[in-house]
Parts: sequence; structure tokens; C-alpha cells
Amino acid sequence: MKSAQEKLSIIALGGVNEIGKNMYVIQYNNDLIVIDCGSKFPDESLLGIDLIIPDISYLLEHRDKVRGLVITHGHEDHIGGIPYIIKQLNMPIYATRLTLGLIKGKLKEHGLLGTTMLHEIDASTNLTLGDIPLSFFRTNHSIPDCLGIVLDTPQGVVVHTGDFKFDLTPVNEQYADIHKMAAIGQKGVLALLSESTNAERPGFTPSERFVGNHIEEELSKATGKIFLSTFASNVNRLQQVIVAAEKTNRKIALVGRSMINVVDIALTLGYLRMPPDMLIEAQDVNRYPPHELVILCTGSQGEPMAALARIASGTHRQVGVSQGDTVILAATPIPGNERNVSRIVDNLFAKGVKVIYGSGSVTGMHVSGHASQEELKLMLTLMKPQYFIHYTWGVPHVVSAPFIS
Repeated sequence: MKSAQEKLSIIALGGVNEIGKNMYVIQYNNDLIVIDCGSKFPDESLLGIDLIIPDISYLLEHRDKVRGLVITHGHEDHIGGIPYIIKQLNMPIYATRLTLGLIKGKLKEHGLLGTTMLHEIDASTNLTLGDIPLSFFRTNHSIPDCLGIVLDTPQGVVVHTGDFKFDLTPVNEQYADIHKMAAIGQKGVLALLSESTNAERPGFTPSERFVGNHIEEELSKATGKIFLSTFASNVNRLQQVIVAAEKTNRKIALVGRSMINVVDIALTLGYLRMPPDMLIEAQDVNRYPPHELVILCTGSQGEPMAALARIASGTHRQVGVSQGDTVILAATPIPGNERNVSRIVDNLFAKGVKVIYGSGSVTGMHVSGHASQEELKLMLTLMKPQYFIHYTWGVPHVVSAPFIS
């Protein structure tokens, strides 16, 4: 019989005007487990603010109960706040190999690497934080090494999916643990915390392999330099660019700090495979004929100081566009970034550059890393939770089962 003192809480800690996006807390009695610690960039309404991180006032008030920080994957909105939070609350961090590699880079930059407790986990890991056993299952997303988290609390199982989709033909052959998800659901799930980014999109999200074919086709047709801008963390897409560049006899140069850092980490850890003579320095671009070059750069979201914006305006110190070059924006603008992206596209067109941009469904150069409606239904069907929790515009919504007609 459960004690009257027993209490299970699911708490969302966000940043400025952003409740529930960046950090979740699962608390059972005196054990408090933190899931993810992200950051986001401010919009035009937040002048003078460089970065938004979670508000951890609750964690600081209960620091003696915090057992650890568990990370689902390595995107900025899930790890970007870590160095700032660790300075205030140094807790053990649990993450997969690639995610840890990205976290280590951030901690090193802030002088925290030597004082932070880091633990590598994978889909087969079982651990206990406080009195709460944790296990994991592999998911697909737009970055390798993604995990869903299972917390087996005395009051019931809580599952956090992280960001996911069901990619049946993943580029890196990291297949989702569908059978494991079904087994978790068979045992019983009290609450499912699941993403809802693409909840309004019908059908299934296409496989990342869909993009690779279009990239190779464009590289084979282009007669000038190819500039391809995408999220640096989309390692699977970067691998497809490398494969296409090899087939079309092109060298690759990296422009943009995050692109250089992520590629270096992914190559070192074996998540990217590249011929030894393919990668060249950005300052050496002019030594090669234009039809032998691919420049991978940051700035697909129109960030004013990112590499692509400076290339488009002609202010980049190392590389520039010329008439006959091709620029591919292999990403869909995040809502709010459309104006900045349009400004870059206008600047490129004015220089006589071919620009491939817009919806991924039209260009073939981008697919989402998030589940569409049928995949969200599949997750719910596999897990069979009593309660389903998702977050829309920062407001938590709890739906009691049965909820699928």
C-alpha cells in the first residue's frame, strides 16, 4: 500500500516566455531527475538578450534532491544551457557518445570539463538515480544517438520520448527500438511525455535518405561552386553530402564555427566517414576550380552573423559567391526566421546565384526530424499510456486515455 507521503510530480522548467520547452523534471519524493537542458535564441522582442536558458530556481531550492541530468540527444535546444546551469548546480550528466562529445566541447569552452561528472549511456543501459530505475530505447531524429527515457517510479512508469520520428531506412542504420517500445507499453505506462512539433502534419515524415538523392542530383548538375547550408548537428545529412561529393569528385570546405566543431567531433568519434583528402581549408578554396567544390556552411536560419549571411553580403573573409554558383538551403525556416532568410536569398539572387530554398517537400533538400500524425499515433499505440502529456506554445496539456478513436 502506498504511503500518503508518496508523490510523483512532472515539472516543466522553461526560459523567458518559454515554459516547458527546454527542461523537464521528474520528481518522486526526495529524488529529482532532470531531463534535457536546452537553450534558444531570442526573437526581436527581447533586445539585449543573447541566449535564453531554463529557469532553475526550483532546482536550486531543492539542490539536495537532484540526482542527475539525463540528455535525450545533442541538439542545442536540449544541451545548449548545460554550461550555464552547471556553473550554478553541478550535477552528474548522462548522455550517449555523440551527445557527450558535443557537451564536452561546450564544457571545455567554459572551463568546466575537469569538474563535471560525465557518464556515457546507450539504449541498453540500466541505471538507478536515487530510488528510481531508468532504462532507455533508441529513437530516430535528425541527429544520431537519440534516446527515449523510461523512469520506473513506484507510482508508475513515466516515458519521455525526446524528439523523434520513425525512419525505417535511417542513413546511419540506427533503427528505432520499436519492439522495445511495444514491450514497455505491454508492461504498462502511467504517463507518456511526447513531442508534438508536427502534430498538424498528416501522414508520415519522409526518411532522411530522400534528401540524399536530391543532393547528389544537384551536385552532378552544377557547374560552379556548391554552397550547402544546413543545421551543423544534422550529421546524417552531412554524411550524405560527403557521399555525393565523392561521387561527383568535389572537395569539401567548412565555414562557420559550429559546422567546424560538429564535423571535427563527428569525424573523431566515427559518426562521419570521409576520404582523407576530401576536406580542405576554407582559405584554400580559390586554389580549386569551382566545379570541384562544396562549401558546407552555417546560417540556414538567416542568422545575421552566421557564415551564409556574410557570404551573401560579400563580407566573408575567406569565401564568396560568384555568378553561376549554387546555394542550397537544406532546412526549412523556423517560424520567425522567414524575414532574415528572405533577405539572404535576395542578396544571393542579386549576385546571379542559383538558390534552392523553401519547403523541403518542394525542393527535396530537407525533411523534418519530427514525427507526423501517423507516427505520433504509432507511439501512443505502442506505449498505451494512461495519461499523455504534450506541450504546445509552452502550455502543458494532459490527456487521459483512451484518447484514440
